Amino acid sequence: MAQETENKQVEMGFLDHLEVLRWHLIKSFLAIVVFAIVAFIFQDFIFNNIILAPKSPNFFTNSLFCRFGHYINAPSLCINTKPFQIINIKMAGQFSTSIMVALVVGFVTAFPFVFWQLWSFIKPALYTNEKRHARGAVFFSSVLFMTGVLFGYYLIIPLTLQFFGSYNVSEQVLNQINLDSYISTFTSVILAAGIIFELPIIIYFLSKAGLITPEFLKKYRKHSLIVILMVAAVITPPDVFSQILVSLPLIALYEVGIVISKRVVAKDKSLLV
Repeated sequence: MAQETENKQVEMGFLDHLEVLRWHLIKSFLAIVVFAIVAFIFQDFIFNNIILAPKSPNFFTNSLFCRFGHYINAPSLCINTKPFQIINIKMAGQFSTSIMVALVVGFVTAFPFVFWQLWSFIKPALYTNEKRHARGAVFFSSVLFMTGVLFGYYLIIPLTLQFFGSYNVSEQVLNQINLDSYISTFTSVILAAGIIFELPIIIYFLSKAGLITPEFLKKYRKHSLIVILMVAAVITPPDVFSQILVSLPLIALYEVGIVISKRVVAKDKSLLV
């Protein structure tokens, strides 16, 4: 009888945790929906001034590359000088695209709140010293994610558009990019860049869990370099210049992760002494 009562208390505790998690997820979802509705209302500005802007030669990155190209006498650095045409071939294509873009914008803008909700669920399970060491997790995670999004928008997207937008098998074949293809490429690059820039945060929690150590990260530094180059090759056009530009910040993030892992391990050892 006592065992049955104990099992019931454990079960209720587990169900209570699920209930708390459910409400955190509901709040996160509502925040994404609210920001998505705002994004849908201002879709003209978002499409014309943000999403479609990188394919214009007047875009900040394109102009910067072009000025630098003139400075070093390398006119080939003037990218996206011939904007390609984007077409829609589906009856409801533009409407469905508006909905998808609104949701992506809603997720990106609501990310700090979403992460805060998830952190609020995880935080009570931490010890007091762990909470103290993890102070600022929401802030730094949000900053890294937004930095990754901006990095993808201002660097990876223009280079990707330049390569695929200007590449052709013959002068007789015109590039008329489907709207779905353009948007899927745009959103996948943006989200991938944001998630990749979370690498220091991931390393921090893995180090706290004892799954990785700074020695492990140093040992597999060369292997990580290969992985980084592979990731850069996937999310950028297949040219060496673009891959190097993308790889450099990823390598820097990995090195920052090693420093973070060192500090985490050092603090854990000091607490055991």
